[in-house]
Amino acid sequence: MLGAIDRRIPVPLKQLAAEAPLNRIFAQAIDDGEFDDFEGRRIRLEVNGGQPGITIGFWAGRLRVIDGPGEATIRGSLAAFRTLAERRQDPDQLFFQRRLVIEGDTELGLGLKNLLDSLEWNFKALF
Repeated sequence: MLGAIDRRIPVPLKQLAAEAPLNRIFAQAIDDGEFDDFEGRRIRLEVNGGQPGITIGFWAGRLRVIDGPGEATIRGSLAAFRTLAERRQDPDQLFFQRRLVIEGDTELGLGLKNLLDSLEWNFKALF
């Protein structure tokens, strides 16, 4: 998804492209209150090399794509994000190997990393 979202695309179009899929993938975790600790917080995901990025926040029980910086930024290659999403490697290894890097509010970034690692991702909800 990150590779498909370009900086030149206005935020409302990014919202259309990303919000619904994110909320479907994590619907059960959102319903279970797993994201409640992230209420009002902003995290930016960026692909290395000036490639597209996206800032995500959580408000009123929904993941939302927003304009602007995050309190924390997780940066890495598209391959590293794919490895994380597909759970082909332990997330901690991706960070220790510096394939993914957290900047800014590292406590927030690590909290999100730990949450995402603990959840079952429902990719079937995309189709």
